[in-house]
Amino acid sequence: MGGAEPAGTTGPTHERERQQPRSALTDIAEQTLLCPADVQPPPGEATPVPAPPSGAGDFATAKPVTTATTDRVRAHRRAFLAQLGEFRRRRALVPYGENGAALTVEMRGVRWLLAFTDEAALARCARARGEADRPWRYRAVWGAAVLDAGVPAVSEETGLPCGVLVDAADGERGMVLPPVVGIVPEAFTLDRPGGQGAAGRRE
Repeated sequence: MGGAEPAGTTGPTHERERQQPRSALTDIAEQTLLCPADVQPPPGEATPVPAPPSGAGDFATAKPVTTATTDRVRAHRRAFLAQLGEFRRRRALVPYGENGAALTVEMRGVRWLLAFTDEAALARCARARGEADRPWRYRAVWGAAVLDAGVPAVSEETGLPCGVLVDAADGERGMVLPPVVGIVPEAFTLDRPGGQGAAGRRE
């Protein structure tokens, strides 16, 4: 992955901060696994990714879209784009396993690469997985390199679309960067024009 600094480690932490409420991202963090495609998460684990609505009934009862709703959507989009830009311009910590591959989790046919904004966030994820008593090796990489180089590498290796989970154990303070146009390279998105999913998908 381009733009990496020398690898570091982080171990047990004694941060004095209030325990964050459990979230879907915490569940995802607990299912972290190594990158190879033949490694699967433990069977029977909860899948926190919500299914999209289906059936006409879901839309028949929907509330009319108002100007206030539209304004909120635009505000959320601006805020998200600002966060995305900040992530691309900053260094992120990308933990890796014994084989040197970045740690990822697979959920519903999408592989998620884990990235953290600092060692404290990585330590919280280690605690969520019950592995805070061992050192965690990581690389410091530009956020832009995580999205533009790391995502394609994982997708080509696994044959699955790949997104990025930022600070996966931090609930609403974390960020989900899905494999869609405008976030990851277009050839590796789920919604690319005229495409059928991420490039490099294995048959």
